[in-house]
Amino acid sequence: MKVVLAIVPIILLVGCVNPEASTLKLDNISIVWLGHASFMIEADNKVIYIDPYVLPVNPKPADLILVTHDHFDHLGTEQVKAIRKNDTALFGTTASVRKVAFGNPIDDGTTFDAAGFSVTAVKAYNTDKFDSYGRLYHNGTGIGYIINIDGRRIYDAGDTDFIPEMKSLRDIDIALLPIGGKYTMDVHDAVVAAKSINPKIVVPMHYNSARYGIQGIETNTADLIIGLAGTGITVNVLDQSVK
Repeated sequence: MKVVLAIVPIILLVGCVNPEASTLKLDNISIVWLGHASFMIEADNKVIYIDPYVLPVNPKPADLILVTHDHFDHLGTEQVKAIRKNDTALFGTTASVRKVAFGNPIDDGTTFDAAGFSVTAVKAYNTDKFDSYGRLYHNGTGIGYIINIDGRRIYDAGDTDFIPEMKSLRDIDIALLPIGGKYTMDVHDAVVAAKSINPKIVVPMHYNSARYGIQGIETNTADLIIGLAGTGITVNVLDQSVK
C-alpha cells in the first residue's frame, strides 16, 4: 500500500513583519526601538524617550521622558543626563524620580499633559515571576503608559505579565509588549495579551538583550508572528537600533 503525503503550505496572515527596520512610522509618528525596553518616539517636532537605558552615541535631546520603574535596565542616571535639556519633563514612579533626583512622581491611573501630549499611567506587574528570595520581580510599583498623539494611542506595557487590567484597554493603535519571559510575560502570553488588547500593531520588546547585560530572556519572535496570524493584528518586529 502506498502512502501519499500531502504537503500543505501554511500562509501566515500577518499585516507586516519587518525584521530589518529599526523604525516604525505611522502618520507623523516615528517610533525607534533603541534596544531592550528603550524607545524613542518623535512626533510634532517633539522627542519622547521611554525607559532610557539603551541610547545611541549622540542621542537627541528629550522633550519628555517616561519611566516605567526604577530598575537599572529601564532607567540610567547617566542616560537621563545625556538626553535632558532645560525644559525636559520626566514622569515616572516615585522610586524612579528619586533615583535621578528629577521629575514628577505618578501612580497608575494618573493622566497628565506633557510636551503637548496626553499620557495615562496604567498598571504593570508580575503574577508569577519570582526572584531567588521568592519575591515578585515587579510587585505593582511599576507602571505602563498610554500616550495619545494626534488621535493615535500608543501603549507601552512596561515590565508586566498578562494581567486582567489589559482586558479593559480600548482603541490601542500600537502596543509595545515584552515577550522575553523570566521577568515579564513570555512570547506565548504576549500573544494572549495582544488578542485581548486588539491593537492595530504589536511591537515586541524586552527580549534577546544579552548585549545590554540582561541574560535569560532569549526568545523567538516567530512565535508571536505565528500566534497572531489571521487576527488582523500587524506584528512589526523592529531591529534594535543600538548595536
